[in-house]
Amino acid sequence: MSDQKNVILAVILSFLIIFGFQYFVETPQIEEQQTAEQTSAEGSAPKPGQAPGDASAPSAGMSAAGAMTREESLSKAPRIKINTPSLHGSVSLKGARIDDLTLINYREEVDPESPEVKLLSPAGSPAPYYAEFGWSVASGQSVNLPNSDTVWSTENDEFTPSKPLVLTWDNGEGLRFVRTYTLDENFLFTVEQKVENTTAADVTLYPYGLISRTGKPETTDFYILHEGPIGVLNATLEEIDYGDLVDDGGQNFTSTGGWMGITDKFWLTALLPDQTVQFKGRYNYVATADRYQTDYLDTAGVVIPAGGSAEATNRLFAGAKEVDVLDAYEEKYGIDRLELAIDWGWFYFLTKPIYFALDFLDKLIGNMGLAILALTVGIKLLLLPLAHKSYVSMSKMKKLQPEMVKLREQFGEDRQRLNQEMMALYKKEKANPAAGCLPILLQIPIFFSLYKVLFVTLLMRHQPFYGWITDLSAPDPTTIFNLFGLLPFSPPEFLMIGALPLLMGISMYLQQKLNPQPADPIQAKVFMFMPIFFTFLLASFPAGLVIYWTWNNILSIAQQWWIMKRMGVPIGGEAEKKA
Repeated sequence: MSDQKNVILAVILSFLIIFGFQYFVETPQIEEQQTAEQTSAEGSAPKPGQAPGDASAPSAGMSAAGAMTREESLSKAPRIKINTPSLHGSVSLKGARIDDLTLINYREEVDPESPEVKLLSPAGSPAPYYAEFGWSVASGQSVNLPNSDTVWSTENDEFTPSKPLVLTWDNGEGLRFVRTYTLDENFLFTVEQKVENTTAADVTLYPYGLISRTGKPETTDFYILHEGPIGVLNATLEEIDYGDLVDDGGQNFTSTGGWMGITDKFWLTALLPDQTVQFKGRYNYVATADRYQTDYLDTAGVVIPAGGSAEATNRLFAGAKEVDVLDAYEEKYGIDRLELAIDWGWFYFLTKPIYFALDFLDKLIGNMGLAILALTVGIKLLLLPLAHKSYVSMSKMKKLQPEMVKLREQFGEDRQRLNQEMMALYKKEKANPAAGCLPILLQIPIFFSLYKVLFVTLLMRHQPFYGWITDLSAPDPTTIFNLFGLLPFSPPEFLMIGALPLLMGISMYLQQKLNPQPADPIQAKVFMFMPIFFTFLLASFPAGLVIYWTWNNILSIAQQWWIMKRMGVPIGGEAEKKA
């Protein structure tokens, strides 16, 4: 590597590719939905006579989205209210579906009086999204099973952590079904399904669970974040895009232990089967209903002996992806890597410790913006030896810049001689053009890990900073094009260049002036354009990320300026005149 500028340019271009990709490569439009196989009736179980190997969880049906308002659809069936410290909602006695949940501690907008985040909604509402549990019939048997039209009986008037919901239904043919829902203070439902058999013959049934979501939800569509069907099956993380199910059809798995569900950026619904039994899992899309479904079926089945009873227990997570909550469930119930519901990324070994550090600082300081600043200082101190080596190397190169310009003027036409003379100059002054390369590259994983934490976790959501920044997870709401709100009009979205992105651009420009300037005119123009490009690029990024980047630049400038002063290296315009 003959010139340090090439190294820096390569690093900057890497950032360009990674962060600019989403803004310059449009997400391909999903082709026309493929015609899927015809589904069964609304919520019905598989037809009797299916072999166990062919059995599967039932289709959730073809109810159209948007036929009624959410409130109208909720009124169509008797319900038992859910009331916990974390959840509001209800369980429908028709079908015993968990289809009405809102998150008490999370609001749709920054305003604390705005509606609670709606997670689940019943069939017939604008966006049906619900969970269902039940039994599938075994091969060779004809059994009247409860389905989505079954109205269950209960003595409950409320469903709370201290008051389980007990539902019963008798099929009139000697089988009595008892379903008991329990709910903790966070987001975990435990579903205990018991069958009492008063007939003279054994009955084999297969417990299933399903999550059905009609229509593709609004997604972030950012390549570093997975949203859609997800799970850990056979000790392997499975992340399936909505578009892949549409284009390629359903995917089937057989696993012992694990989990499967549907994730949004901050919210998750996940089926947690018995971790000791083998089950058949499926991710499916039904074009005729525009429905995505995740389901599992216990392949071993449960034998209900004549004159006896048997039961199966499974669980459902439905709520916010809070790290400590997911970790606690994973440890308590032995669920294989439930924590991976949060997209920690490639650098998991860095991302999660950074999360815990940031969470600790937030609780200690009481402001997430200040916690970001404090963490940035901590990371800078941790990387001080590497950064020092990098800046010393760049300072030496900047100090040699006038001599390098003279050599280019003297031997510009003779590239071989020019390289020889430059190598001799480096040797004489004990300067290594590549010495700063490794420290810079080693800092990149840490940067991306911090970026990942701030982007995909709940830490910044609706967290205020100071002044006009009321939500660190949203872009800076101001723009220079209406003089930061002084002029009474709103510019187009691409002109929303707020105060924070401008400060970031200025800090990047100042840091650039401290670095050795490229001798190549094209490289020099590219470098001059970088602060402008990143100003527009980061204008749409969450304010917390822009604060981090700006503060990181300021700390780097201070450190580099101090090193250059100590080494007697010309700074800024003085350096340019000498060159």
